[in-house]
Amino acid sequence: MTADARALLIIIDGLGDRPIAELGGLTPLEAAHTPNLDRLAASGITGIMDPLAPGVRVGTDVGHLGLFGYNPFAVYWGRGPIEAIGVDLALKEGDVALRANFATVDDALRVLDRRAGRIREGTKELAFSLNGMKLSDGTEVIFREATEHRAVLVLRGRGLSAEITDSDPGPNKEGEVIHRVKSRIPGFAPAERTASLVNEFIDRAHKILSDHPVNRLRREKGLPPANIIITRGAGMRIKPRGIAERFNIRGACIAGETVVLGIAKMAGFETFTSDRFTANIDTDLMGKAELALEKLKDHNLVVVHIKGVDILGHDDYPFSKLEFIESIDRMVGFIMKEVSRSHNFYVGVTSDHSTPCRLREHTADPVPVLIYGEDVLTDGVKEYGERACARGGLSRINANEFLLILLDLLGVTYRFGR
Repeated sequence: MTADARALLIIIDGLGDRPIAELGGLTPLEAAHTPNLDRLAASGITGIMDPLAPGVRVGTDVGHLGLFGYNPFAVYWGRGPIEAIGVDLALKEGDVALRANFATVDDALRVLDRRAGRIREGTKELAFSLNGMKLSDGTEVIFREATEHRAVLVLRGRGLSAEITDSDPGPNKEGEVIHRVKSRIPGFAPAERTASLVNEFIDRAHKILSDHPVNRLRREKGLPPANIIITRGAGMRIKPRGIAERFNIRGACIAGETVVLGIAKMAGFETFTSDRFTANIDTDLMGKAELALEKLKDHNLVVVHIKGVDILGHDDYPFSKLEFIESIDRMVGFIMKEVSRSHNFYVGVTSDHSTPCRLREHTADPVPVLIYGEDVLTDGVKEYGERACARGGLSRINANEFLLILLDLLGVTYRFGR
């Protein structure tokens, strides 16, 4: 490794977008005033990145697996185990972990809000009321709140399988009845049994949550009650080798979302979070910047994850997305002022996927990327945006390739062949 080489990787979740008429046919990123990101693009090298492959839409989990050096085609086993790692739940052999949401349903179990109004307060109390439940065959329920409306469900017992379907109807499917969980392999007894247990848990959780004091108070305030749990992304434990070990680096990850923290832990990174580092637009950007500068003193690679842009894409708020991008740009400017010009300091900026406002969902659109460093070959691109970066010298790459390029600049990769 190059002596004292350091790199900062900024991941702006859900950054990519499509042209929006109200923004003059520009994307929120293109329309935003981003002098600091533009300066990095003009002084560095740019391109566009497919998180996995062209035309393949990915979730936050798969997008970040690629950015932390994993091949999702080879190691992806469901989001549940990643979320479990993110909330420090140690899975045992045979456990099945599922990602869960606190959600709102009516009396007919139609999903009114998949996120229960993006609930933040009271989730610890709600989770406590479900944790430790014993299901009809003695299977133990471990239930833990995660970021905002998110939670983790772990089933611990004998003969379980992760080959089950989701109870969550899916994004933009409010109004549908919650799905009954089924085996993905008809007739496969462990999966049939596990599906039945998840359905039992959901039914019992609905009864407990419907009359929970937290939800009685939410109704009094006119807020949607978190009266049911919806599940998806079932998986079981696996331990792939992390990039910190592969490349003998010391990494740090600063984030407010448990799935990102979970993947970072898998990759061998030290993780840092705080109540101030939310997975929304009220996150403390400057606090993340200050912590990143501190961790760059003794880590080779520091990752800063910012979630709020994705939230605004899902909620179709293009002007707010533009404004939050401008806030991130100011954070980048603060970092660059504090970091002395160094031949051995690099900055990478990317995203895990696109979340176009008008679609309110992840798409396969590639995201703009840049890598800045004093010895990086520049490519003539003068601004950081979807269309500008498409003309860049990195061309069109995937997430693994983007990370490897950054690591190679650090001098930590190894030669293939003699």
